[in-house]
Amino acid sequence: RSSAFLLLLLPLPLPPALLLPLLAGCGAQKGRSPEIAAVRTFIHENWDSTIQYSPRDTATLIGLPHPYTVPTAGAMFREMYYWDTFFTNEGLVRDGHAELAKNNTDNLLYMVRRFGKVYNGSRTYYEARSQQPYLSMMVDRVYRTTGDRAWLAEAYRTLEREYDFWMRERITPVGLNRYGSSASDALVNEFLVTAGERLGTDFLAQGRTPEELHKLGLDFVAEAESGWDFNPRFERRCTDFCPLDLNANLFLYELNFARFARELGRPQEEVQQWLDRARERRARIMRYCYDPERRQFYDYDYVNDRRSEVLSAAVFSLLYTGAVTREYAPQIVAALDRLEYDCGIAACEDRPYDYVYQWSYPNCWPPTCLYAVEGLARYGFEREARRLAGEWLQAVAATFRTTGNLWEKYNVLDGSTDVSAEYDTPAMLGWTAGTFICLDDYLSGSLTPEPLPEQLINY
Repeated sequence: RSSAFLLLLLPLPLPPALLLPLLAGCGAQKGRSPEIAAVRTFIHENWDSTIQYSPRDTATLIGLPHPYTVPTAGAMFREMYYWDTFFTNEGLVRDGHAELAKNNTDNLLYMVRRFGKVYNGSRTYYEARSQQPYLSMMVDRVYRTTGDRAWLAEAYRTLEREYDFWMRERITPVGLNRYGSSASDALVNEFLVTAGERLGTDFLAQGRTPEELHKLGLDFVAEAESGWDFNPRFERRCTDFCPLDLNANLFLYELNFARFARELGRPQEEVQQWLDRARERRARIMRYCYDPERRQFYDYDYVNDRRSEVLSAAVFSLLYTGAVTREYAPQIVAALDRLEYDCGIAACEDRPYDYVYQWSYPNCWPPTCLYAVEGLARYGFEREARRLAGEWLQAVAATFRTTGNLWEKYNVLDGSTDVSAEYDTPAMLGWTAGTFICLDDYLSGSLTPEPLPEQLINY
């Protein structure tokens, strides 16, 4: 089985004839509605406003060797953020800025070489945590555009260091990974206050013991590492859970390592080691995260040996990364019945929660839309993928028409910025722009989500 699987791993880099269609799509294109074309033009003309260059450490800002993009234009952000950059890069490459996407990737690789992991953002006060790992995917995208094997070889070694961080610092007894932190007591106490302010309560006044408060603060910092701060998936016990999206991403890391190792001519034993790790992770996801009675995947609470009660859009990351076999894909697609609305998918299903969370209903976040659409398409659910992409694009375009901006998150019911917000909702160019470009190009036919060969899905 292993040799047949290896033969079907997609070759890297892609031939130029296949690469050019992937990179097409700058500005307004023929056949787009005026509303969609207006957003594309706005994005194409405004990338430069999001670029920063700070090569030296200054106060809390970490110096990075190359120019980089920040989440939004203006003075609000000067630092680079980890998982935001992946979705931004996907748009940059397709909108004619492959070199900037490479600069972003090189900066994150630099952070791994310097610190042993990618910080949540390029500030010293983020040193206690990372964020959802996407650097392997960014390296893959850059290599597909450049074909630079020497660069890939160095990136491969650096990615191994990042992977080691997750496997050393964020592993659980069941063999799946979790979020966490190395937060100091001061940071834990800061997060207790911050989370209370954002959730509209005072956790310090609820009768918890000092030990319980410390654990709660650590869980809030871990939830910030997830990028989903804050949400009902983890019941405010983030460190107790093996999240779907984290383990789906690490599954793709392991497959990417196998592909990179083969491309670099590394020993067959090394390639096979990565494939075995991916195979084992898939088996553990099935064992711990799949609920046969509910016929659905959930985050796994390894401390209490049970699955979360909350269905979230993170389930679609399993399709995006290919972490489940084809037979389980229809069950994930059925999650749309509980998460999809007129203007996209909610971060979590609509049900009574103890607090109002921004990573839940009625909020729709661009990253989950991107990996939901591409994941659905990769498993052959084109009708659902095209419907979801169209819903979200029209909602974003309508709100752009009335506000003149792109936003961090949207209301799934009407596409407005009337959202559950734990802080002021910033205008957002980065991951919203990247997602908009990818989904627009998907609908226009110039982006075809890479199909996973049957043997790759079912190995």
